[in-house]
Amino acid sequence: MKSILTSLIIALLFISCSTPKTDNLIVVNQPAEFEAQEAIWLIWPSTNHKEEESVEDVTLSIIEALIDDINIVVTCKDKELLNQAKQTVENQFGNHSKITFLEIPSFEIWTRDMGPIFVKTNNNTLAIADFNFNSWGYSDTLDIDTKTEEMYDVRVAEHFNLPVISSSMISEGGNREVNGKGTLITTESVEMGRNPTMTKKEMEAEYKRLLGIKKTIWLKQGLVEDDHTFLGPVTTVNRTKAYTVITTNGHIDEFARFVNDSTILLAQIDSTEFDDPIAFENHKRMEENFQILSTATDQDDDPFTIIRMPLAGTIFSTLSSGDYVYEYIKTLDYKDGTTFPSGGTVEVMAALSYLNFIITDEVVVGQTCWREGIPNQLKEKDEKATQIMQSVFPNRKIIMIDALAVNLGGGGVHCISMYQPTFANN
Repeated sequence: MKSILTSLIIALLFISCSTPKTDNLIVVNQPAEFEAQEAIWLIWPSTNHKEEESVEDVTLSIIEALIDDINIVVTCKDKELLNQAKQTVENQFGNHSKITFLEIPSFEIWTRDMGPIFVKTNNNTLAIADFNFNSWGYSDTLDIDTKTEEMYDVRVAEHFNLPVISSSMISEGGNREVNGKGTLITTESVEMGRNPTMTKKEMEAEYKRLLGIKKTIWLKQGLVEDDHTFLGPVTTVNRTKAYTVITTNGHIDEFARFVNDSTILLAQIDSTEFDDPIAFENHKRMEENFQILSTATDQDDDPFTIIRMPLAGTIFSTLSSGDYVYEYIKTLDYKDGTTFPSGGTVEVMAALSYLNFIITDEVVVGQTCWREGIPNQLKEKDEKATQIMQSVFPNRKIIMIDALAVNLGGGGVHCISMYQPTFANN
């Protein structure tokens, strides 16, 4: 089978051997995730968000689900971790030709947000669209660690000698859903929060320049479980307080996804859950978004088909001193005046959604929420979500995995992956 490196060499034959220039380079489009892919990119984890909840195990589950379907690129922050990752993967899967390891510095695993955005240009070449980054609103673009993350996609481009089209506008891949034909869906709460000095029109101009977007649909807010942690803890149905887990303030890939160029899967809350203040707030937000999508049209002014997907329900956990996420969120300045109870345990909400799935050519990797000891009602939700995904992806295999270890860091399996579209010189 053709390796990723062979394919990239073929692609790069269409690109000058000299340093790539962006003069007169126009982005035609960013192919959609449901279109043909060359590879999936993952970052090998160097830590867990909560002790005894293994992010590495989730990464291995994703590799296992996809290894027979697509090339997999695994990047590691340094040589030591790269050697460890190689050995771990080889022990489980053997010396597999579909897995490539690269050393690229990074602190976090959220490949979707800081990883390479492959776009196609008017020169029938690939390029990397490079938005700015400020650690999801928790830092400054000049922070040294944040800058390391922001440079991840540039280093990918340098590795493969691809041109880079950059912007000072801050935007993460997890907050952009494209249909491959020129339509983008995103959320105001994230994009306007990241870029308070920019207008929507100015941001839309950057989407067009970097991604080839012809039409932008602005949804309002994301899920409560994805609200910025520094806004303060949220009141639960039991009247306790729970924190979010270094979340993004409303990424689109938690609640609305393109499954083809004209069909959108959108989160929905069942009316039986309205006594839960978190569920009810999510209901209000999702129905407002539904109304926007119901009257929206695509790049050709055609309406969308909207299919509703249940939310998993809020999954709670506890964090304590020594847990990676705990140690970070205890340092935050809470806007509601909350004093973090440093030294004790805190209740947190996992960023877990059925909408946060990976799409490849033949497989869709989704997330489950049920575990032993959890009410069977959530097991039934897992089954319903699986059925809906199978109905919208009839020609793909649906593989559901337990990704709670990742969810406790502020995202899901989609957030820790990035797709590389198949290059075609046409």
